[in-house]
Amino acid sequence: MFIATIEPTGFQWLLELSWIPSGFVRPWVLWFLVAPVLLLFWIWNRKSRGVALPVDHSPHARGTATKVLINMAESIAPILLAIVIWILAGPMELGRPIAQRSMTNIQFCVDISGSMQAPFGDGSRYDASMAAINQFLDFREGDAFGLTFFGNSVLHWCPLTTDSSAIRCSIPFMRPEVVPVWFGGTEIGKALKECQTILNQQESGDKMIILVSDGQSADLFGGRSQSLARELYNDNIHVYAIHVAEGGAPPDITTITTYTEGEVFAPEDPSSLEAVFRQIDAMEKAELEKTIAEQLDNFKPYSLVALVLLTVIIGCSYGLRYTPW
Repeated sequence: MFIATIEPTGFQWLLELSWIPSGFVRPWVLWFLVAPVLLLFWIWNRKSRGVALPVDHSPHARGTATKVLINMAESIAPILLAIVIWILAGPMELGRPIAQRSMTNIQFCVDISGSMQAPFGDGSRYDASMAAINQFLDFREGDAFGLTFFGNSVLHWCPLTTDSSAIRCSIPFMRPEVVPVWFGGTEIGKALKECQTILNQQESGDKMIILVSDGQSADLFGGRSQSLARELYNDNIHVYAIHVAEGGAPPDITTITTYTEGEVFAPEDPSSLEAVFRQIDAMEKAELEKTIAEQLDNFKPYSLVALVLLTVIIGCSYGLRYTPW
C-alpha cells in the first residue's frame, strides 16, 4: 500500500502565523471587502489622469513614476476601509490555555470524645486541633473542605465547600464538654466510613481524609482496619492521621494510613501540630491542569496597521496630489 504525504504549502504556512485570525464573530461582514477591492481596481485602471494643454509641438511627459506614487497614496483609503470591515467582522484568536489549580476534597474527621478535653499546650487537645485546622484552611485556599465530628456517633457539621467560614465558626459549638453523651466514645471506623461516603459523592478532584483523634477504636479490631483500608484505597482516598496524645498512634490507624498512601503523625505540642499540617500540605500538593483556550478578540494588530496608514494618508494629502492648473 502506498501512502502519499503532502508537505505544507506556503499558503498553509502563512495561515499558521499568529496574526491570522482563527475565526470571526460576524463572518458575513467580510462580503463587504468587495467594495475596497473594486475601489483599488478603479484607482489603478482609470484613464482620467491626462490634462490636455494647448501648447503646439510640445512633448508631453507621461510621469509614470509620479502616477504610481499617487496611485499608491490614493490606495490607502480603500485599504483602510478593508481594515475597518475586517475589524467589524470580529476577528478572533485562541488565547493561551490557563493553568488552573486542581481542587482537592479534604474531609476533616475530628474526635470529640471526652478524652479530647485533656490539656495540650495552653488549651485542650480539641482546642489545639481546631486551631491548627483553621491555619491549614489558610494555606489550602481553593480546595473544598468538609468537617465531621465523631464519638460513638457521627455528625457531618459542614459539607464539602470552598467556603470555610462554617468550619471556622464551629469551635465553640462542638466542644467535648458540651456535646451530648452519645459522643462520649471513639468509633474511628464508623467515622471513616461516613467520610468515605461523603467523598465518593464528589464527581471531580482528589480525595483526602484528615483524622484527628487521641485514642484507639474497637471497631477496627479483628482485621477490620485492613478491609477498611482496602476500601479507601480502591476509592483513591488518602488518609492522614494526627494522634494528639502521648505515645505512638494505634497500629490499626497506622495500617490505614500506610495502605492509603497517607501518613500518621504524633505531635508533642501545639507548635508541632501546626508543623504537621504544613507537612501534609507539602505532601499533598495541588496539581495544575490546563483549561481549554478561550476565543479572544484580535483587534490590536489591525488597529495598529490602520493607525499607521491613517497617518500616511494625512501626510500625503498635504502635497502628494495632481495639480492640473
